Amino acid sequence: MNICLNDKIFEVLCGVVTAENVQAYVIGGWVRDCLLKRDHSDKDIDIVVIGSGIDIARKVARKINPKIKVSVFKNFGTAMFKADGYEIEFVGARKESYDRGSRKPVVENGTLEDDQRRRDFTINALAISINKETFGKLLDPFGGTEDLKNKIIKTPLDPDTTFSDDPLRMMRAIRFATQLNFSIEEKTLKSIRENAERIRIVSQERIVTELNKIIMCMHPSKGFILLEKSGLLSIIFPELDNLKGVETKGGKAHKDNFLHSIKVLDNISKNTDNLWLRWAALLHDIAKPATKKYQPDTGWSFHGHEFVGSKMVPDIFRKLRLPMNEKMKYVQKIVDLHLRPIVLSQELVTDSAIRRLLFEAGDDIDDLMILCEADITSKNEAKKALHLENFRLVRNKLREIEEKDAVRNFQPPVDGGEIIAAFGIKPGKEVGIIKNAIREAILDGIIPNDQEAARKLMIEKGKEIGLIPAKPHPSL
Repeated sequence: MNICLNDKIFEVLCGVVTAENVQAYVIGGWVRDCLLKRDHSDKDIDIVVIGSGIDIARKVARKINPKIKVSVFKNFGTAMFKADGYEIEFVGARKESYDRGSRKPVVENGTLEDDQRRRDFTINALAISINKETFGKLLDPFGGTEDLKNKIIKTPLDPDTTFSDDPLRMMRAIRFATQLNFSIEEKTLKSIRENAERIRIVSQERIVTELNKIIMCMHPSKGFILLEKSGLLSIIFPELDNLKGVETKGGKAHKDNFLHSIKVLDNISKNTDNLWLRWAALLHDIAKPATKKYQPDTGWSFHGHEFVGSKMVPDIFRKLRLPMNEKMKYVQKIVDLHLRPIVLSQELVTDSAIRRLLFEAGDDIDDLMILCEADITSKNEAKKALHLENFRLVRNKLREIEEKDAVRNFQPPVDGGEIIAAFGIKPGKEVGIIKNAIREAILDGIIPNDQEAARKLMIEKGKEIGLIPAKPHPSL
């Protein structure tokens, strides 16, 4: 297994632990990813020491560079530092026992196998010796290499014990299955279903960290299907779970909006690594259950679901402990606008409609178009091709209007201060009326987006509502 220890850092580690006469091993993700020949670009290395991990961390850091700052977490018996692009964490080998009402274990010193036993999955319990006498030797007491070969996620101990001790491991099982495109062993998946309610003792921040990692996978739908099958989805994300199912009336059925939403998420994941655009894809139809109506003559409708959905976004972000800043506002905006380009692609596109879309979407117009194209999930290839061609025409029109009228991130050519000065008035509703009239005239193409035309309209509109110019305007 020396291939996994080719990086020069392992020579340094070997030298220190040999000089200190302690046993130490690389364990977890580095070993797993090395055996899978996955990219090690993040360079996170976990070292388990039979003894004091903190002491060895300090000595290794000093050997590399005396100026390295070592972060110590005495309560957990861990220490870590960053050097040469690596992030190396050291922990003393330990065994753990849990109280049922808490995720915080009682920790005791232990052997290497005790430490491997407490790991979440067999594929993460693999260890490689960095001791001189046994350098590169793989230690695999729970059959992790066989599980890697068979692409299986299972626990080293009885899964009920593993998941009851630390319920976050249920989310991690699904996340690893999604990231690695593995299957969860049937006994392990059954245990997740039976222990799903235990997830309620886990902090929302930890849950959403795993959720974000699932969303950032190549095929995130796999993770959401597992979350639904395991019973976790209805607990951690009931709004998404509510999208499930198909209702039929009068021989007319609507699509399963849960399956549609995760298909859109898969589609968009081929074209963007923007986590928040992926969130917008997942949430774009979130209000369909709240807006669903059936009419015998027309069938099912979801009128206004984009607007209602955008209003749901802040509450969802708040409950999930997602950021309540511009990232939330971005998702809200994309959800609110997601039908606009679709409507334009189905109608004769007017310059005015394009200007308004550019005005409202601003710099997010390209992201919005990526979502709209991902939203085409029809299995009818001819229909799909027609929609994509229509979107191509909309994109061309967007470029043409933007070059001509510059309304993306529109700033009015005449601001409130100039209106106040022009008429010698105080701030009030009249200023808003004039600003709105100028904006609408530009968006409708009645006047060009320039100061001269805007100032002329300002005077005309002011007179129309009973205002008298303070003095002749220099542009008139």
